[in-house]
Amino acid sequence: MGVFTHEMEVSSPLPTGKAFKSFVLESDTLFPKAAPFAIKGVEYLEGNGGPGSIRKVTFVDGWGFDYLKEKIDDIDQDNLSYTYTVIESDLFKNIIEKISYETKFAAAPNGGTTVKVTTHFYSVGDIEIKEEAVKDSLEKRARVFKAVEEYLLANPDA
Repeated sequence: MGVFTHEMEVSSPLPTGKAFKSFVLESDTLFPKAAPFAIKGVEYLEGNGGPGSIRKVTFVDGWGFDYLKEKIDDIDQDNLSYTYTVIESDLFKNIIEKISYETKFAAAPNGGTTVKVTTHFYSVGDIEIKEEAVKDSLEKRARVFKAVEEYLLANPDA
């Protein structure tokens, strides 16, 4: 199994607590509202959102893939970190076995938040995964992140 790792750091004007709550704790209800161009719905197949839970994210037609199933590995509210693993998706196409995400939220000097995301793409067998192969997936994830951020800024009580 080969592993391709991608690190990304983004800044958000959202306060750290609001960012963590929105992007982690309330993502199942918030993402379909904030990014209806991408996400059709989120449903829990097992569990209630804590570690060990499995949820299915369904995407709109034309998004490039239809669904993914993710297992929540850990949610640490004290350290504002979240880890989960995409365990199934029609995106994989017998090339990717799984994708794991480690996300950390930290207060930024301007009162906003710095979000650091480390993504590990695990390939099937000895297939080498290159950044070009996952670029579309990473760009789509960034578009959803930005849409959620914009939704929250426009709807501060959301």
